[in-house]
Amino acid sequence: MSERIDRELVLEALRKALAHRSETRDLIHHSDRGSQYASHDYRDALDQAGITCSMSRRGNCWDNAVAESFFGTLKVELLYELPLQTHSGTRSAVGDYIDAFYNVRRRHSSLGYQSPVEFELKNWGHGGFAPALPVMKDKRKGQESPGPEA
Repeated sequence: MSERIDRELVLEALRKALAHRSETRDLIHHSDRGSQYASHDYRDALDQAGITCSMSRRGNCWDNAVAESFFGTLKVELLYELPLQTHSGTRSAVGDYIDAFYNVRRRHSSLGYQSPVEFELKNWGHGGFAPALPVMKDKRKGQESPGPEA
């Protein structure tokens, strides 16, 4: 997370993602047509990692439906539920949500009701970063939650 959406932000996010993944063959990076993703530095970094770049068609919001769905889910399951007041608190909560819940524990209908890590391990065997963290029950909703018990 950053105060600005610029090429440095997306380059740093790519570096962090690549640090957790040894295999990049057959990966496709899909983005919108933002200047940060179209920058020469970013496209060169994707090429060096062997990642295929895919961009949305101009004016077609359906091309980015997966990303839009993720941000909608993040807002409903985390941001609207927590009283986040500081940049560092929000950054920490979002990181925990993604790393310890969304990718590891949350079931996704598009993946046959498996988590992304389960799906990847089952289908490709090399997996991603999957910390073994306990999942608490969210008493308000009766479902798994990334945070402490309410």
